[in-house]
Amino acid sequence: MSEFRQITKFFWHYLRAYKLQLSVIILAIVGATFLQVKAPQYVGKAVQELADYAVKLITTGVDDKSDFHHILLMLLLFYVLTSVAMFVQNIIMAGVSGKATNRMRIGLFKKMEKLSIRFFDSHNDGEMLSRFTSDMDNISNTLNQALVQVLSNLALMIGVIIMMFTQNVELALVTLIAAPFAVIIAGIIIRKARRYVDLQQDSLGRLNAYIDEKISGQKVVITNGLEEETISGFLKHNEIVKNATYKGQVYSGLLFPVMQGISLVNTAIVIFFGGYLALNGSLDRTVALGLIVMFVQYSQQFYMPLTQISSQYSMLQLALTGARRVSEVFKEQDEVERPNVQTIDGVHKKVELNHVKFGYTPDKPVLKDVTIGLEKGQMVAVVGPTGSGKTTIMNLLNRFYNVDSGEILFDGKDIRDIELHSLRKQVGIVLQDSVLFSGTIHDNIAFGKPDATREEVIAAAEQAHIHEFIMSLDKGYDTEISDENSIFSVGQKQLISIARTILTNPSLLILDEATSNVDTVTESKIQTAMDNVISGRTSFVIAHRLKTILGADHIVVLRNGEVIEEGTHESLLKQQGFYAELYHNQFVLE
Repeated sequence: MSEFRQITKFFWHYLRAYKLQLSVIILAIVGATFLQVKAPQYVGKAVQELADYAVKLITTGVDDKSDFHHILLMLLLFYVLTSVAMFVQNIIMAGVSGKATNRMRIGLFKKMEKLSIRFFDSHNDGEMLSRFTSDMDNISNTLNQALVQVLSNLALMIGVIIMMFTQNVELALVTLIAAPFAVIIAGIIIRKARRYVDLQQDSLGRLNAYIDEKISGQKVVITNGLEEETISGFLKHNEIVKNATYKGQVYSGLLFPVMQGISLVNTAIVIFFGGYLALNGSLDRTVALGLIVMFVQYSQQFYMPLTQISSQYSMLQLALTGARRVSEVFKEQDEVERPNVQTIDGVHKKVELNHVKFGYTPDKPVLKDVTIGLEKGQMVAVVGPTGSGKTTIMNLLNRFYNVDSGEILFDGKDIRDIELHSLRKQVGIVLQDSVLFSGTIHDNIAFGKPDATREEVIAAAEQAHIHEFIMSLDKGYDTEISDENSIFSVGQKQLISIARTILTNPSLLILDEATSNVDTVTESKIQTAMDNVISGRTSFVIAHRLKTILGADHIVVLRNGEVIEEGTHESLLKQQGFYAELYHNQFVLE
């Protein structure tokens, strides 16, 4: 029940903004319900009146149909007004559902933009995408198609029960005699169906994640001849989705025929019992026929909502599962800021890592008591084998993660006491894998400074040594970039990223193995661009290729999360330690 309450709160959070529209819908439902439960009385009266008319015609010869015509007119009025009320419900609900799901999508995207890097490192892109597509579509379809019908059916059931007991208690009890069995059977089926619908959506998310991963790495798949293995992996994931979908649909599909069967059996019971009461004299024979017809109508009206809700259960469960999966994202903690944080306008003196310890999981420390310091304008290079913790330092300096113990200081201030936006505005990062976004080249370079002028963008591109290439294109800086229009090499993408960083003019620069994915010629261009960026700027350079950091003011050597050596290039070579070994492996053997 706690999960159901959470899901209810989730829906109400987005629907409460439309209280007026929902109030009109509820009034329309109440009105339609009243008309629907009154209609069987007039059907019964019409049948009884027709029987009385036949008797009068035969016995007295009187041909008076005025009462019968009046009843038919009332029935017609009831049905017309019921249709109008339902039309109003559906039209208003269509608008409410569209606006509510739009707000859900906006809210979900805003929430994801506030989550920490830890969240994205632990969740696959395809899995997150499925929440925006499959889950949101299921929620939208249910709000638009099923919610009003479910509410109308529930109201109809309540109205029918009240109306039956006001007409005849015995026949009302007979009509409801099968209801407990229907509820018990429906409950059993629903529990089974829910299990497989949940499994269907979760496994569909994993399938989307697998597809996203393989499409992103399709070149690697092809070059290694792993097409068949990739297809086999897809088939395994798809088989899980297929089985879960099949079982979920089977159980959901059972509800409708079971409820329909119970309804038909119950109708027969009502007719039999009503006839028995009439023959035994328990019912006034002058109204018995009309009353029996009325309760046949009520029996069908009572079980019709159960049947319709049952037929829509699969859609309802998909929406509930979607709401659960979407609400799980909203439960994630935003990036945490301490109270009374400060803003900074740059790094004016030094950056320090003091006895920093950190692990992505508590049982596996990545950094163990790391201490590094650099003065303003200095370049510190961090080198070491894969897995030594180099990139982790970059993650901590930008507060993608917080240290487990120790502290990182900017001008003596703990970065946890610095407002995040202010901190990251002063920290520029050029990643190993450059990222370009859909839009023009100008938009990509100005990504971190959207109000930058064309002159500023050109100046940044010139410093990054990418201006000439851009001008060689037909549309220059207005050239559109998209997945279908891949005009940049890996090295050119990296130069665009460097230009983007130059434009933001950060106080602290972090270069995370920026030349590791390019050839030596392109590396030379990137290195020249990097030298322009680094000049006079406080910077951390994380590198595998040692020739890119030979001029560093200070070099820190990491291994297994610990600082094992530090100094200048020359001093480290003289130590004949691990750094010297790395250097000789890269240069002497070449």
